[in-house]
Amino acid sequence: MVSRLLVAAVIAVALSACSAQKNTARSRWWHSFTARYNTYYNGHQAFLEGNEQKEKGNTDNYTEQLPMYMVGNKKSQSLGKSNYDRAIEKSEKTIRRHSIKSKPQWNKSRRKTDKDKEWLARREYNPFLWRAWMLLGKSQFQEGAFEEAAATFSYVSRLYQTQPAIRQQAQSWLARTYVELDWMYEAEDVIRKQARDSIHHRAARDWQAAQADYLLASGQLAEAVPLLRQVIQHDPHGYRKARHYYILGQVEAALGHEREAYRAFSRVQRQNPPYELSFNARIAQTEVMAAHSSHDGQLSKTARRMVRRLKGMARDDNNKEYLDQVYYAIGNIYMTVPDTLRALDAYEQGAAKATRSGLEKGVLLLRMGDIYWTMERFNDAQRCYGEAIGLLDKDRADYAQLAERSKVLDELVPHTDAIHLQDSLQQLAKMPEEQRLAAIDRVIEALKEKEKAERRAEQEAAVEKAGQQAQRQTGRNQQQNRQQTANAQDKNGTWYFYNPMAVSQGKQTFQRIWGKRENADNWQRSNITVVGGDMAADAAMPTDEAADSLRAAETETPNADDEGKQAANDSLQNDPHNREYYLAQIPFTDEQVAASDDIIKEALLQSGIIFKDKLDNLPLAEKQLQRLHTQYSDYPQMDLALYHMYLLYMRQRQTDRAEQCVAQLQQDYPQSEWTILLSDPYFAENQRFGQHIEDSLYAATYQAFLDQRYDVVFQNANVANGRFPLGEHRPKFLFVEGLAWLNSGNADSCLVRMKTVVEKHPQSDVAEMAGMIVKGVGEGRVLHGGSFDLGDVWSLRGLVATQDSTQQDTLSVERNTAFYFILAYQPDSLLIDGASGATHATANENKLLFHIARYNFTNFLVRNFELQVDRDEAVHRLTVSGFMSYDEALQYARQLYSDPQMARLLRPCRRIVISEENLPLLGTRVSYNDYELFYQQHLQPLEVSDEQLLLRPDVIVQPSEDDADTQGEADDDGGSQQPGDDFFDFGDDFF
Repeated sequence: MVSRLLVAAVIAVALSACSAQKNTARSRWWHSFTARYNTYYNGHQAFLEGNEQKEKGNTDNYTEQLPMYMVGNKKSQSLGKSNYDRAIEKSEKTIRRHSIKSKPQWNKSRRKTDKDKEWLARREYNPFLWRAWMLLGKSQFQEGAFEEAAATFSYVSRLYQTQPAIRQQAQSWLARTYVELDWMYEAEDVIRKQARDSIHHRAARDWQAAQADYLLASGQLAEAVPLLRQVIQHDPHGYRKARHYYILGQVEAALGHEREAYRAFSRVQRQNPPYELSFNARIAQTEVMAAHSSHDGQLSKTARRMVRRLKGMARDDNNKEYLDQVYYAIGNIYMTVPDTLRALDAYEQGAAKATRSGLEKGVLLLRMGDIYWTMERFNDAQRCYGEAIGLLDKDRADYAQLAERSKVLDELVPHTDAIHLQDSLQQLAKMPEEQRLAAIDRVIEALKEKEKAERRAEQEAAVEKAGQQAQRQTGRNQQQNRQQTANAQDKNGTWYFYNPMAVSQGKQTFQRIWGKRENADNWQRSNITVVGGDMAADAAMPTDEAADSLRAAETETPNADDEGKQAANDSLQNDPHNREYYLAQIPFTDEQVAASDDIIKEALLQSGIIFKDKLDNLPLAEKQLQRLHTQYSDYPQMDLALYHMYLLYMRQRQTDRAEQCVAQLQQDYPQSEWTILLSDPYFAENQRFGQHIEDSLYAATYQAFLDQRYDVVFQNANVANGRFPLGEHRPKFLFVEGLAWLNSGNADSCLVRMKTVVEKHPQSDVAEMAGMIVKGVGEGRVLHGGSFDLGDVWSLRGLVATQDSTQQDTLSVERNTAFYFILAYQPDSLLIDGASGATHATANENKLLFHIARYNFTNFLVRNFELQVDRDEAVHRLTVSGFMSYDEALQYARQLYSDPQMARLLRPCRRIVISEENLPLLGTRVSYNDYELFYQQHLQPLEVSDEQLLLRPDVIVQPSEDDADTQGEADDDGGSQQPGDDFFDFGDDFF
């Protein structure tokens, strides 16, 4: 019994001697040993498991340059998150328990050497703890928390300033993190500064990878090649090595080094990678060889052999899901001749036989659409673009062009199709009956062949599906397979409605019911301003002509025999397999020809305008408008057509033909608004300098309104009305003039101008406010004048303020509830690192987010505050959430602004402490100035607790069994833990 007590006493004395508050050789060894084999070990294992999970689930887009790291794929960022979170937790616990910041005692009599001085200048004395810091940063990096990772690596580089090997490793990962954040200037700054010093041999590989990553991301491909080769040479990991070889092949191909690219793709297959990577490497090989695959307009022997090889791959069942890529490669080879017809045939086969709807098919459709676009086959281009836009990632460099072309073609193709259809129908009407019926029969035969091919494909798919079902395992395994499939879909983020067939059917159904609509909020309303509420119902009502036809149909009582004949005739006319279906559409009578001509006239005008203004295809625009002018001179809107012809000829510098258009307008349409516009002596000057003149005139008018010089407002508004009737600021002139009339006591004139804004300019910035005024008057409210500042975003309220007059704008004074701290700012007002203005707005906003994230990480490790950026048109808000009371939020705000650097950084921002209940009112029924007044009256006078509330965790987590310190470390110093041991001590010199 006595011996046991003696052993216990010895252990207690030994443990007390190894406290983290002491800095001795024994304590350093003890904490290094326990950190390595206790919490850090568990965290490192979780990190490795997360990496393995990310590698197995990663899905690369082989149609683009692969990112250096798999976390660069957005769909892969969430893979392994639970393991990385565990690694972060263990790393933080390791640092918290085993950090030794106390300075060692210097009791030696000899003179201090440089090594001694470096030792005494250190800020961390646990020799193992740097691994926990790096594990923390790498885990944050791998799960996509790049702001937190940047804060960690930035701090580690300062913490280990005197130890080059550790500091340089941290700096290399900091550069990689900046690259993932797309902060290329910061990444370049880190790399440039490090280039001045020699690289420690222990950090050499990390710096090679960091520099290669930066050069690839910044487009410096030639400089990246040697570094990428060094990274591959030193990487023992098979899958990662194969992936880097693929990246090397892509870089060499982009540089035009086909032979080197071919070798790199061959090396990919030698690493025994997953089948998808190996397959894409073989496809990529055919693309780089295609550059030398043609000779004298014919495919070379090598190219023909490649085509045969690819067709053999297409017949292989193992490649059934990769058919789009196989035929894409075949088409690319034919395009090197170029043999456009064969290339398009290959692309079309790939699109038709593709069994998946992913990025690869999207790239194939995009390539095919570009070819059709160049050939001016806009109908086919629209079909390809319309399907591709739902398959491709919005982050692609060419996505903006794709979206713009698809939008324009959706507007253009209905007009060009209408012209083609009506011309064909009128041509059929003029044919002899025998030729007409023969042409119709050819169309019917083609339709039947198409349907036959579709039925054959459906039968083959049904047979294949039945075979797959026959090979399925037991019900339990079926359930597991379904679960795995669901997980894979969730992991890849695939949306059901990205199915091109579903998209196409949905678009057709939508257009049949609603017609062509702009892709905008409240698309179903005819006028999206607040006064258009009843117009949607009016739009749904039938026109007078339609109503008359409905009443005639209701009152008509047909004969039974006639009814039967009519039903039979209708059934034939509705069946595209019968001649009657096509004959019913052909215009035989004069009235039918006139109706067909009306369709052609409108389509010619609209397509000509689109060709001129949106496609910049002046020859096609001239073709359409000239045909309208010469063939349909009786068109009611010929004045508008002549106006656009004038603009067209002026752009082509054909002054004589442009003047002829003006002369015809003045002769035939003297009262037309377009004639008045072109006859304006200032028209030429307005074309060159009109935008600047109008801008200056509006600025002067608005300033006159603020200064209450309403006579100047009226004069300038009259000038703008006469000189800039179609100007960009036209609705603003009307709005300001209306407010000036209101303040002058003429509410009727104000209302007239507000209605004009709503009716003629519903998409303008002031249409919503004008609509609110019109709606208020319609509800019986009386207009009152007063001051109004369009630029004062802090005084504006949202639409909710006038939509429901019965709702009270009541702000809560409850303090013991969830609170937020908000930084509100105008995006172009931020000034970070000396850069301000609209061109730097996004970069400054990202840096503001980074600085706040770093501040939270380094000061509140026991609390996990969430950051969110909300972007309105005029005011952006950075919200910090996670406060459980008003006292906590206010303590956070005071501590944040007590830091001089942060206070200087946040000077352009308006700081707001607001409860969860009050937040929805801010900017809607309550302006920012209103809330500030409420805060000063009701919340600011409240006394705040002196207790450090932010040092208490919001959730108490029970330790897991593997975290239990088997050596009894938690009982250091007599079994009682000193206050503050659970928190980081960073010191005052962090920044």
